[in-house]
Parts: sequence; C-alpha cells; structure tokens
Amino acid sequence: MSGEKTMSGEKTPNWQGQTSAPTRIVLLRHGQTALSVDRRYSGRGNPELTDLGRGQAAAAGRRIAAGALGSIDAVVSSPLARTMATAHAAADSLGLEVRPFEGLIETDFGAWEGLTFREAAQRDPDLHRSWLGDIDVAPPEGESFARVADRVVQARSDLVAEYSGRTVLAVSHVTPIKTLLRDALSAGPELLFRLHLDLASICIVEYFPDGGTVVRLVNDTAHLQ
Repeated sequence: MSGEKTMSGEKTPNWQGQTSAPTRIVLLRHGQTALSVDRRYSGRGNPELTDLGRGQAAAAGRRIAAGALGSIDAVVSSPLARTMATAHAAADSLGLEVRPFEGLIETDFGAWEGLTFREAAQRDPDLHRSWLGDIDVAPPEGESFARVADRVVQARSDLVAEYSGRTVLAVSHVTPIKTLLRDALSAGPELLFRLHLDLASICIVEYFPDGGTVVRLVNDTAHLQ
C-alpha cells in the first residue's frame, strides 16, 4: 500500500518512493473442473466446477469476504462458467455484483482443447514442441500466448483506469494470471512456463499512478488448508 503518515499528517514514501494509493488487483484462479482433474487443456470450453471446485471457491470466498486481504470494491471475472461461479462465491458474501470482463478469459487452445499434454504432443509433435518455447506459436486454430498478453495487458490497463486507487477482485485462469504477474514483474516469457499456480490460488498486484508495480502475493492457498 502507500506510505504511512508522519506526525504532520503527510504520507512518507514507500520503498519505491510512491506516496499515492495504488490500484490493487486481487487475482483469484477458478476452482477445479473435470478437465482440471485429468490435467487437460481447458481454454474456451466451458466445464462447470466439480464439487471440490465449488468447495475451493467457497473457501476462497470466505477468506476474501472476511477481509483477510483488505476490502474489495468491485468484482470482475472471465465470462466462462468456472470463473463466474468462483467469483460469485466471494461477491455474494460481499454484497457485490460480478461484472464479466472479456479480457480475462483463458487462452484459446483450439484443436488441443480437452487434450492432455501427451495427447497434444502426439497429435502435433513439432508444433507442440515449438509452442512450449515460443509465445508467438499458436495451437491449431488457437491463440498464441503473445496474443493472450496483448488482450490481458489491455484489460489490466482498463481496470487500473476505471478503479484507480481502489481494490478489485479479478477471477481468471492460469494463463491470464501468469501474464499479469509477468507484466508486473517485467519478466521474460520463461515465467509462463516455469511458474506454478494452484487452483483457487490468490495473487495480488498493486499498480501505482506513476506506473510502478508491486507484486505482493503469489499462489497463496492458505484458505484451502
């Protein structure tokens, strides 16, 4: 958050020198689906949460509604069923509406949708191998990680502009959340392939008016213990 106040009432800068309040985005990944259980590519397909997934969403919702991560001013979500259900678990307890936010939707895996890693590699061995190391390579009839980044970074800009100085709960998927963390850290594309995010995990990023960013939390699952 922004700096503490001095005895004169002025705010002292934080460790990066900012004194203005940041826009805080609390990033929540959706709960388990049937495709999650089998570790299948799950992009624009629309599976519902499993019973366990609903329990994970409820646990995250209780933690967020209890104020453990600070007050929430708005809730936005990828429009898919698994994210909307996860978002409502928190929003209903907070007395807030869930606003669908198209830019937070998961990668379009095209012809690999519903396949396991091994099945996709067997189907398109050369392409799959290239895709694992090049964010400009897309699955057949699908979307590259570079294109995901374009829309996700635009979604972040829109959220920061609209909710300046406030806190937003954004419910999304593994690739958009990794992309937002990568953007905030100014990290290379390797982060997408090396960072693990659990189902129903929470991350927090703060965006300051001067353009500075701070990642405060990554892959927190304390509510699932």
